[in-house]
Amino acid sequence: MNPLTNLFTPDCIALDHPAASRADAFAAAGDLFFKQVGIDAASVVEFLNAREDLGSTALGAGVAIPHGRVKGLRQPSGAFIKLKSPIDFAAPDGEPVSILIFLLVPEKATQQHLEILSSIAQLLSNADTRQFLSSASDPAKVCKLLQQWDVTK
Repeated sequence: MNPLTNLFTPDCIALDHPAASRADAFAAAGDLFFKQVGIDAASVVEFLNAREDLGSTALGAGVAIPHGRVKGLRQPSGAFIKLKSPIDFAAPDGEPVSILIFLLVPEKATQQHLEILSSIAQLLSNADTRQFLSSASDPAKVCKLLQQWDVTK
């Protein structure tokens, strides 16, 4: 089963978002997670920044997977933001980022957290998938891709 299947809904996907910095993108993710699971947006930003302070979550090729562990969260939750214009994210290849897949997991979900991160990284390593996500204009289609992506591809 795809570990991403239950993480995303169309209302947790923002396309062509105007965020002009990492802080703006994290604030936008905080808003999405607040609407999706009721977590305080400022707390989401804190969790994401705490992880980012350990090292950039950018993978290169214009993508990043900001993530964090959240005390009291019952189920993993995801959000997707495609930025209108790429932003600096300290990526290993020096390229700016425009595709961000955010992940919040329960504080104790170590193995599950790693499996989900691995699936997201595999998804984003596919050039055709990145191209689709970069040009997407329909949150429902992005959601369907994320939910139905085959990890064995």
